Amino acid sequence: MPTSKKVKPKPSKRSKNEKPPPQTMGLGAHGAEELPEVILKSYNLDIRDEEGFIGDRASGRAFRALLDEVRAQVREVTKDPLGKKPSRDISKKQLDKMLANGDTVAAGIIHGAIEEFAKQLAGVVRRYLRLKAWRDTERIVIGGGIRQSRVGELVIGRAAVILKSERVDVDLVPIRAHPDEAGLIGCAHLAPDWLYKGFGGVLAVDIGGSNIRTGAVKLNAKRGSNLSRATIECFEIWRHSEEKPNREEAVDHLIEMLERSIARAAKARIKLAPLVTIGCPGEIAPDGSINTGAQNLPGNWASTRFNLPALIRERVPAIGKHETVAILHNDAVVQGLSELPFMGDVKHWAVLTIGTGLGNASFENKNG
Repeated sequence: MPTSKKVKPKPSKRSKNEKPPPQTMGLGAHGAEELPEVILKSYNLDIRDEEGFIGDRASGRAFRALLDEVRAQVREVTKDPLGKKPSRDISKKQLDKMLANGDTVAAGIIHGAIEEFAKQLAGVVRRYLRLKAWRDTERIVIGGGIRQSRVGELVIGRAAVILKSERVDVDLVPIRAHPDEAGLIGCAHLAPDWLYKGFGGVLAVDIGGSNIRTGAVKLNAKRGSNLSRATIECFEIWRHSEEKPNREEAVDHLIEMLERSIARAAKARIKLAPLVTIGCPGEIAPDGSINTGAQNLPGNWASTRFNLPALIRERVPAIGKHETVAILHNDAVVQGLSELPFMGDVKHWAVLTIGTGLGNASFENKNG
């Protein structure tokens, strides 16, 4: 029988004499279900059926596997127009270029993989919609690395058509923000509006299985009070998967990135709020530790002895004249939150992020 679970983050296990890091400024717990503008109905769901985890069918790896299958079929009768390079090593930009300028067989191969992957994505969506937390979902935003390509846009569009043809009443749309920026912009929605009064920006961190991104979210509140006009300044990306650091080296590099962001924001005259907002894979415990789901990060981030928000506060003790506060949530959650200003016409909505794996979260707006 298919199984699923609704995540209820649990406190990590600690010794009797060890106290969890304190929370200040009334921000509540890390990984909170109640956020300033939405109720988080679920996230980080692992759904399994007789074939395994359904998320494995809608990941970047799954698309490459399908592309390999179509290429193998073509190679049985003719030369592969995509060349000898393995599918996993062909970039999204190269695939897009082949779609636009390559020969018809090359385009046909890519379209064949798109069609099969879109069917799998539609099937995954149907499975999520059976869950109680997703049952009333009106719109699903698709984010993650696949969004940053024409191939990804075609996958999303084709999956949307498949669902409509099956009378599944849900909209499937690509996330608006650039994939490098969505997780950073969404981080700003973890804090209430009152915290930003007197400030022009907030530091944000997006940690993924391949990259770590940092930047200052310039709030632009006068142009859009709901953060609809927020932009990213002082952006930096580190492809840690290429260097394979251990956990301590990764944290050291992250701290250096934050320090550079603070310096660049000051030079750009962006007054930062004393807050570091962080999106990270996995199930986030209320004390800021990570229970499960961080297996693609460098080292053991799910250790009960590792607490990233506490480390950031220790290493970056102040921003401007104020003591630093750090708040951590799931990376799919914060990507979804980047769409919050544009969800006023629906009550229940969700996000799927297609990258190394499949991230997921579902929301209910408090107003509207």
